[in-house]
Amino acid sequence: MSLDSLLFQAVNGLASASGLFLVAAGLSIIFGVTRIVNMAHGSFYMLGLYLAVTLAPALSPWIGGAAGFWGGILVATLAVALLGALVEMVLLRRLYRAPELYQLLATFALLLVISDAVLFLWGPEDILGPRAPGLSGAVDLLGRRLPQYDLFLALAGPAVLLGLHLLLRRTRFGRLIRAATQDREMVAALGINEALLFTAVFALGAGVAGLGGALQMAREPANLAIDLSVLGDAFVVVVVGGMGSISGAYLAAVLVAEVKALCTALGVVDIAGYAFNMSRLTLVAEFLVMALVLILRPHGLFGRPQPPATTRARAEPAPAPLGRRGAVLVLVAVALFAAVPLIGQFFAYAPVLALDMVIAALFAASLHFIMGPGGMASFGHAAYFGLGAYGAAFAATRLGAPTPLAFAMGIGTAAMGATLFGWFCVRLEGVYFAMLTLAFAQIVWSIVYQWEEVTGGSNGMFGVWPQAPFDEPAGLYLAALAVTLAGLFLIRRVVFAPFGFALRAGRDSSLRAEASGIPVARVRWLAFALAGTLCGAAGALFAFAKGSISPEAISVGRSIDGLVMVLLGGVQSLMGPVLGAGGFTLLQDMVMRETDYWRALLGAVILAVVLLFPSGIAGGLRRAGNAR
Repeated sequence: MSLDSLLFQAVNGLASASGLFLVAAGLSIIFGVTRIVNMAHGSFYMLGLYLAVTLAPALSPWIGGAAGFWGGILVATLAVALLGALVEMVLLRRLYRAPELYQLLATFALLLVISDAVLFLWGPEDILGPRAPGLSGAVDLLGRRLPQYDLFLALAGPAVLLGLHLLLRRTRFGRLIRAATQDREMVAALGINEALLFTAVFALGAGVAGLGGALQMAREPANLAIDLSVLGDAFVVVVVGGMGSISGAYLAAVLVAEVKALCTALGVVDIAGYAFNMSRLTLVAEFLVMALVLILRPHGLFGRPQPPATTRARAEPAPAPLGRRGAVLVLVAVALFAAVPLIGQFFAYAPVLALDMVIAALFAASLHFIMGPGGMASFGHAAYFGLGAYGAAFAATRLGAPTPLAFAMGIGTAAMGATLFGWFCVRLEGVYFAMLTLAFAQIVWSIVYQWEEVTGGSNGMFGVWPQAPFDEPAGLYLAALAVTLAGLFLIRRVVFAPFGFALRAGRDSSLRAEASGIPVARVRWLAFALAGTLCGAAGALFAFAKGSISPEAISVGRSIDGLVMVLLGGVQSLMGPVLGAGGFTLLQDMVMRETDYWRALLGAVILAVVLLFPSGIAGGLRRAGNAR
């Protein structure tokens, strides 16, 4: 590879960096002031792109080609900013006092609603936008042709960075944003209209994201998958740069884009006699960068470490043991699920749905164990689900292992992955912990997706059928029910054991726990490993239940499903994830069969639960029982 080729790719990477920076800058501004991890931020970017490709051709006949193109970008940006203000006033303003995880759940539900709204308005096909008038050609650079619009985008990022810097440093609005980022309570005490400030900040952040999407009109088609893909990249850039740092976001965007460009430029390289295609790393380059940065600098390149609190602002209540009525209800539920094979003689679909619910319950309960008692919200828990599934599938199909041994090998694979990744993750807090778990999950996904010789690549692995007596539906279902009940029993025993008290002590006040002699990091690490092991058991059961496994099992969507199950059920209750998993599985199954716009309906139901039952289904049931 020549130096000219490397420099060309570096310049071309700056255009991608600008797009990453714009969406990440808006996310950073919103989080800095409102402390909301906005899962719908990628949707604002997508809306900006869709509106631009619609408005630009519509305006061009009226005001001219160039004016129509740039006017479409401007109108799209303003429209997205207004939508952001409306979302903040109607929805988020009701949730500022809710736990942060429920704010995350509400914005994820909003993402589902916007996704189906775009599907309804524009249809499922990709839409190409017009070329930029006057910038549709190319320039000679280092012996190659670089599109003029890419050169424009490479300059647009620094221009927006300068504009945001002047806004934050030279205006009263900017000073209020910086003050609110440092101390929201002090800003409110000074008599500033906090509600108006939050609305303006959210509109600004959404508008910047919309601008980033609109500017991509001449570079990429508008498509329905862009919201989640750009959201992951935006989170990476914000976390690598440091939460709340605009300049850090730009530097991180450049770093990520240049690493990807370097991988593309290097092509196939020889490593210890083995030809490796470096361009494959572009699928996961940003997550490799994030993992490395967070391991070396736990608060990002320009992030400021927050002093550990002596106590949590809102400590979660300790889980209560089952009373007599609770024990009776649990026994009745277990009896009903044990009777499902008999019910299946009259309703053939019942065992299939019940098996999905049982597996989902173990998956959600393993995540809840580190989220509730441990206070660690993982965005990458699906990694251990997938490792368990692939480990069992490989043992059953490639090694010919009997079903119990293949199941044990799947659990062991997940346990090793959770033990390794957990050692790095548990030393971080809050969103940095969550993003490092996501980075490791994406790295695992990339390996599974591309290691075709072992995992089957994008096609996955097939023929993962259990042997007798588990080859019959009733046999597999009862085995899965037994494994899930054993996992739930183990979690409950650990939570009420001294280890569980130590885990909750580290969650509520790490300083006091350390002063009391509790090795907080070690306790968190062991809890993380146990949660990953149980999650691997759910993944192995899933592989045998479906007869196949694909990289989708390790996707971000699978991890988000787990978060939704836990939050729907309620973080404060040990029964919450079981109720949430059952409710989510039933809801998803019924909604998907009824309408093509099931995401919007599912999102509306999630929003209703968040607004009406802020402590989840378990909390709502508890309040209803106490009211009687």
